[in-house]
Amino acid sequence: MSTPTQPLDFAGIDSLLDEEEIAVRATTRRFVDDQIRPNIANWFEAGTVPARELAPELGKLGLLGMHLEGYGCAGLSATSYGLACMELEAGDSGLRSLVSVQGSLAMYAIWKYGSEEQKTEWLPRMAKGEAIGCFGLTEPDYGSDPGGMRTRARRDGEDWILTGNKMWITNGSIADVAVVWAQTDDGIRGFVVPTDTAGFSAPEIKKKMSLRASITSELVMDSVRLPASAVMPGAKGLSGPLGCLNEARFGIVFGALGAARDCLAAALTYVGERQLYGQALASYQITQTKLADMSVELTKGMLLALHLGRLKDGGGLDHRQISLGKLNNVREALAIARECRTLFGAAGITLEYPMMRHANNLESVLTYEGTSEVHQLILGQALTGHAAFR
Repeated sequence: MSTPTQPLDFAGIDSLLDEEEIAVRATTRRFVDDQIRPNIANWFEAGTVPARELAPELGKLGLLGMHLEGYGCAGLSATSYGLACMELEAGDSGLRSLVSVQGSLAMYAIWKYGSEEQKTEWLPRMAKGEAIGCFGLTEPDYGSDPGGMRTRARRDGEDWILTGNKMWITNGSIADVAVVWAQTDDGIRGFVVPTDTAGFSAPEIKKKMSLRASITSELVMDSVRLPASAVMPGAKGLSGPLGCLNEARFGIVFGALGAARDCLAAALTYVGERQLYGQALASYQITQTKLADMSVELTKGMLLALHLGRLKDGGGLDHRQISLGKLNNVREALAIARECRTLFGAAGITLEYPMMRHANNLESVLTYEGTSEVHQLILGQALTGHAAFR
């Protein structure tokens, strides 16, 4: 019997990574193995995660805002960031979401569009995990159509009065600062909102069946008074929040594959040990065809992710290419998680193994940062020249 040297890397992708990328991946993997894997099943079952305690540890590793320059951020490559996301999501999508929302949404928004005062006040603390951020764009009735948001900010002398609701906000209930997007007389603008401001609240959303090891909240702004300095000067219109979403989507292109890889790794171990009719489950043709097909899709997804990482590092990544990666890799990761589950029989539905947890989580990943349908229409418009969103 022969086995490949690295059954999860048939294409030899490791040979395409440089030393820094391999080091970032290894450091993140060790953190996940030591701090996340021993606890994740219990956190998922309990519907909670000690995000406040984890954030400083993630900050010490340089994983928060790691692809940003200055202000205490690590300034690493996009590819290194993607590989870190892959390892984090191999632990759990909720952990990757914590890091992604902190770095690619909240921190990136302030870093890209904020004033110097906003950057110096928040980014160093957020990079250390001493302050946690959230990103308020989605509303109860406006997810895929953020331009229709009802949250509004109006001028009152030199101040702004912010009123509205945001929904499905990761980190919301534990955040120290919220980046909130609102309609104004001057179009959509972004606001940096300390969460201890009067009129701001963030009730946590309970009874989730997905992303249970993650804090998900509603944001409620009841006539929140903000100074003029709360506005991010560099963003006007939807291009601001959509630019942030592209950063988060890029991380998902890599991250979803971490969940898929974790499922496939568990399956390979299980079928080698499980005996059926007097021989290993791994020896049956149906088992092997399933494993082969999943390995092919995982490999294709990893090659696509790495290529997009190289394009981003070279400054040539288009948002439609990110849509291509997010659409394919999340869709295939979910299919791999489901197919792996079939190899475990009844055992596959328990938290002893990771497949159902990953599959449940990936149902959310399939939806957030742009649904699959939205990404299909982005690609459809690129292919045909016709916008079919309405």
